[in-house]
Amino acid sequence: MKRYIWGRIIRAILSVFIVTAVAMVMIYTLIPRELIFKTDATYQKLGGKDDDRNRYKYNAYEQLGYVDFIEQQDMCEAEAADSYDACMAIDSKQIKEILPKYEAKGYHIEQYKAGLYYAYRDTPITSIVWKFFSQLIDVDHPWRVQDASNTELDSNRRIYWGKDYNGLPALMGNGTEHKYLIYLDGSFPFVHQNIVTLNLGLSYPAYAYTPITEVISSNQGTEKIEEQTFETGKTGKSAIIQHTCRYKNSDALDKLDANKFNDNYARCLTFKNDPSMIRNSMTFGIIALVLAYLIAIPAGMGMARHKGKALDAAGTVWINFMIAVPSLAFIFFGRQVFYLLGFPQSFPSLGAHDIRSYIPAVCILALMNTASLMLWTRRYMIDQESADYVKFAKAKGLSQKEIFRRHIMRNAIIPIVHGIPANIILTITGAVLTETVFAIPGTGKLLPDAITDHNNQMIVALTMIFTALSIISVLLGDLLMTAIDPRIQLTEKEGGAH
Repeated sequence: MKRYIWGRIIRAILSVFIVTAVAMVMIYTLIPRELIFKTDATYQKLGGKDDDRNRYKYNAYEQLGYVDFIEQQDMCEAEAADSYDACMAIDSKQIKEILPKYEAKGYHIEQYKAGLYYAYRDTPITSIVWKFFSQLIDVDHPWRVQDASNTELDSNRRIYWGKDYNGLPALMGNGTEHKYLIYLDGSFPFVHQNIVTLNLGLSYPAYAYTPITEVISSNQGTEKIEEQTFETGKTGKSAIIQHTCRYKNSDALDKLDANKFNDNYARCLTFKNDPSMIRNSMTFGIIALVLAYLIAIPAGMGMARHKGKALDAAGTVWINFMIAVPSLAFIFFGRQVFYLLGFPQSFPSLGAHDIRSYIPAVCILALMNTASLMLWTRRYMIDQESADYVKFAKAKGLSQKEIFRRHIMRNAIIPIVHGIPANIILTITGAVLTETVFAIPGTGKLLPDAITDHNNQMIVALTMIFTALSIISVLLGDLLMTAIDPRIQLTEKEGGAH
């Protein structure tokens, strides 16, 4: 069994890598990269300033991995440091001698209207794909930070046990990107780490240059300001999350940082009032899923036990109705019904901290899932009624109720159980239509919005996440089936039996 599971895991990893790589090749080779600026307001404002616009454009391309971009000051600093001022003159002798070296390396040489030169070299698609996967797992270590302005850094690089600002034990680092590598707090799972993180790239143009993992997992809304005690011993109202603080270069530190921190770890995330996108989608999805199962499974069983009677007929009408009505129409209809009952028409109206914001979307999502669950529960149970073991149970004198409870239900529920892990895990992907109609800030809208905005790195990241979740959910479904019914074997037994 272990061998089978490891084989499935290895095949799953390969599948995720292949799907993600194919998506990257299609996005980065078939879609013009200029489209990433289509919804970038800053880029549009630079329309009449050609030099500024070109500089902004190529800096963005470089940050997103499309090109290697270098300007005249960088060329002069690298190739003619001793005569830097002379090199920086318009069409200087030094720059004329330097430019052919970059052309030989494959750079395209261009000149700003102001006279200075710049060069760029397109990154091959193979390098883009390799860079994404090679940097996917980000491991923090004491040589991670490089800061020429901090002369004491190199002599004090280390990882050590200490205490955080609350006096709790923590694994800490100096020279690491994060100050707190392992720490404790009051939120589940109570022990947290910043040593190994997932690097999915940067979001652009939406959430400009914010790491995609932060976009998905960080809280949203307005900042939550609370009274805090800082490392320096001073207290004050602030929204920063001190456990998330990262290294900040010495030349970027200011007086406010010095009032709060004893070192360079002053670049921190902030507390927000509203849940993250993942938390929103999972909250709606899981509650709706539980409600759907509580309604649909008993209803489907009742239909099977009373086949051809009034209950079965009523259930069939509901199933046909839900299949026939377009999902979007049902969502809008349900939203209007709940509005007439006094509930808000959109999630932001009352916000994440009012239970009334959740009820309409959760109920609609649950009802939309009931039809297929009722249909398949009924079919599985009716199919089991004609099995030989049921006929044998009847011959032994067992009542219809006992046969349903002890035999039919146990066997019919197995295929339904197989889908439970997928339904739970895939709540992370969100419900696109429901989240759009109710303006829920969840993950469901991320992929359509990323496609509309040409947020290519977000598309790649979500493709990878959704593919991985789908494959994992299938494996967990198989394992859950074997746990429910040990007769089911996922591996081949001796003699060729399954």
